[in-house]
Amino acid sequence: MANPGYSGSPTRQRSSPVRGISAGASANRPRPAPYHWPVLDQRDLDIVGALQSDARATYADVARRVGLSASSVHQRVRRLEAAGVIQGYRAIVDPEAVGLYVTALISVSPLDPKQPDDLPDRVAEFHEIEDCFSVAGAENYVLKVRTATTGDLEDLLRRLREKAGVQTRTTVVLSTPFEGRPIVPEEPAASAAETRRR
Repeated sequence: MANPGYSGSPTRQRSSPVRGISAGASANRPRPAPYHWPVLDQRDLDIVGALQSDARATYADVARRVGLSASSVHQRVRRLEAAGVIQGYRAIVDPEAVGLYVTALISVSPLDPKQPDDLPDRVAEFHEIEDCFSVAGAENYVLKVRTATTGDLEDLLRRLREKAGVQTRTTVVLSTPFEGRPIVPEEPAASAAETRRR
């Protein structure tokens, strides 16, 4: 299966690669102040889009795409990183290539409604859990998990119930037409109105 998150060539020469944040760096970083729309201009959005399509692009590569100099792109990327707009760079791995053939969504609700709402802390040790979403509706959380086999998934469900004191409802993914799509920010209403007046 082709890796959808990599669009660059591994053999081409690179200069001044965009780097500076490790994949897990954002986990321990204090939450930054919001990057307000008057500061985040269209060039910033273009840079974010370019890096989402190829995070291995050099500053020169991005500069050619967005119509700026490499030094300007460098400054803007550092500012976007410092503000928390860009939270990290990571490799996107094909799960099946590393032996994870089963993907499932597990809806979770507590057995005792009065128990503390600390499920994320109680399940953090389960490496099979890729994402944890707090949701509205009948359940409290939805967990996205990956395992090697359905037997491993069944074992994970047992451990979840025992460790977290929850009841679960599981949906097994048959195929994934797409996931991890780039974030495309919507232009705020005020800016859109001004664009129409031009």
